[in-house]
Amino acid sequence: MQYSKIIGLGHSVPETVVTNDDLSKILDTTDEWIVERTGIRERRFFDPNIEGSLAKMAKKAAEMALERAKMSKDDIDFIIFASITPDYFFPGSSVLLQREMGMGTIGCLDIRNACSGFIYSISVADQFIKTGMYKNIMVVGGEIQSTAIDMTDRGRSTAVIFGDGVGVAILSASDEKGILSTHLHAEGTHAEELFVKDPGSSRSRDERQPEQILDTSGYKVYMNGNMVFKHAVVRFHEVIEEALNKNDLKSSDIDMLIPHQANLRISKFIQSKLGLSDDNVFNNIQKYGNTTAASIPIALSEAWEEGKINSGDLVCLAAFGSGFTWGSALIRW
Repeated sequence: MQYSKIIGLGHSVPETVVTNDDLSKILDTTDEWIVERTGIRERRFFDPNIEGSLAKMAKKAAEMALERAKMSKDDIDFIIFASITPDYFFPGSSVLLQREMGMGTIGCLDIRNACSGFIYSISVADQFIKTGMYKNIMVVGGEIQSTAIDMTDRGRSTAVIFGDGVGVAILSASDEKGILSTHLHAEGTHAEELFVKDPGSSRSRDERQPEQILDTSGYKVYMNGNMVFKHAVVRFHEVIEEALNKNDLKSSDIDMLIPHQANLRISKFIQSKLGLSDDNVFNNIQKYGNTTAASIPIALSEAWEEGKINSGDLVCLAAFGSGFTWGSALIRW
């Protein structure tokens, strides 16, 4: 039986740095308020005149991942792109990345599971490789959220949280175990607690025609922050324990936990519950904010780059987000 291993990682973030002090000039907020509640100090915002598009940012991250994997774009059999903010309403950005990279006619798949999107994508790629359908898969998590954020006091609670960026992982078939298991869950009962309502198709034609829309509030992110936090701290811990139990391992066996970068308080809470030291948890939300599907692959790429992940390490990835959806992946590096 073939297993899947992550053999290359890359990431790309916009050049424009937006600090909390920058936001305080246009929103009723302060650096202290944001740091206390989220841990975020700055984030990156996309500029179309610099980065061009989500697909172009993804190309930079993909080229980095391929170089680190010592592979060519022609070695890739399939692309999976997780994003809730693709360049177009449709098609998704997977085909646009394929075009940017000149990857011929290989298959492309888009996944819209928000903050859990990268975990879901890793799981799908793992199954494709284990069944022998594909040998080398490019898995992407990428978002441009700054262009849709409500930058008024009405949207303050979400405007201070989200940022932009792309992370890429190359998964390849191997005789050695890499990805030990993945675990996926969802609870659609709470879908409207963190969502963007429009442009949704289940409205009348009049509501969907932009020239007739007067109320544009449905196009902004809505988040019931307290409810999301309460569910996240429970589901994060549950799904990590599920992965450990599946593989007869304990939290003390984890060398590196990379949680979705939603809120530093959530990460610290989970770290405490698992009894992990600061050296065993990687957080970069302080400088990037919540980049949704991109947060785990960006953090994974940076952690590897900084020498915090080494051969033989047990790495745990975990995410919780809109849907509600959540998941984990346990990996032997």
